[in-house]
Amino acid sequence: MPAPERIPPRRMSVTAVDLITKGELTVRGQIREASNAVLYCAVSYEGEEALCVYKPVAGEQPLWDFPDGTLAGREVAAYEISEVTGWGLVPPTVLRDGPYGEGMCQLWIEADESDTAPQLLALVEEEEPADGWKAIGFAEVGEGRTALLVHADDPRLRRLAVLDAVINNGDRKGGHLLPGAGGRLYAIDHGVTFNVDDKLRTLLWGWAGEPLPAEAVTVLDRLAGELAEGTPLTTRLAELITPAETEAVRTRVQEMRRTGLHPKPSGQWPAIPWPPV
Repeated sequence: MPAPERIPPRRMSVTAVDLITKGELTVRGQIREASNAVLYCAVSYEGEEALCVYKPVAGEQPLWDFPDGTLAGREVAAYEISEVTGWGLVPPTVLRDGPYGEGMCQLWIEADESDTAPQLLALVEEEEPADGWKAIGFAEVGEGRTALLVHADDPRLRRLAVLDAVINNGDRKGGHLLPGAGGRLYAIDHGVTFNVDDKLRTLLWGWAGEPLPAEAVTVLDRLAGELAEGTPLTTRLAELITPAETEAVRTRVQEMRRTGLHPKPSGQWPAIPWPPV
């Protein structure tokens, strides 16, 4: 697929959610590196235009541990939870009809790939991470050599580590982290989330077992209230994931509030996704 064209940022007269929900989708290409069908599209509505990603349910590959045809709904549920946190980590994401049937539609984020963009992940030769970095683990780099994989000790990544624990993200890779304009960080690809079993698999283990920051505790308290029966959030989640999966979200939130700690790997599931990027 050719490199995505840039659409200059400008003030829109409609919200991003309205645009990707109601706009006309025009497929411009396919992102072939993805394991499921991922279509690169333009969307236009009431004179506004943007780029987006459209993942039709019909293009989802079967998984042994997730029901068929549910990945798009999980992506939208991740956005809904992210919005309640107030951190805005997941780009606007909706479930809608498209050229190939119902699917997930998400606003395209133009990643900052400039030399001034903050580095989030690195491989280093040292045994311990330097100041400002957190260790993930050792990785083979060829010819019998290993290097330490580290991630930045960045508050934006720490927020994402909390969100991933809440939604039980089974595939947080480095390629899913998108530094955006104005110092924003976005996270994408949330199809394998919300399983009732502990599936947390991520590169963001650097804070495992450490006390949660006060900001995260406040957010978890808010989430606990928003996850009560009959709230707008739980009503919306009922359209996207199962009642058992919503209850599992409540349980994970309550457990982190009880312990006040970032979760540790369970030991019952590979802790780091492969490939990590």
